[in-house]
Amino acid sequence: MLNEFWATASATYKTLVFGAMGLIAVGIILTIIGNISHNQGLAVTSLFVIGLGLVLHVVGMVVRGQRVRKGLKK
Repeated sequence: MLNEFWATASATYKTLVFGAMGLIAVGIILTIIGNISHNQGLAVTSLFVIGLGLVLHVVGMVVRGQRVRKGLKK
């Protein structure tokens, strides 16, 4: 099911998934850099970047759920 869905997934869903993963990765890197350099501003900013990535992830799940629901109605 998962391989089949990914092969037929929309470009919007794929963009949201990769965007979310990218933002979360950047946020983790910023957290590490901010904590190593004792830069509290950077560490706090990284939390917002991670949060934005999580929001994008949730939006992606909504897009996926809508597509699955439309597929079940057919």
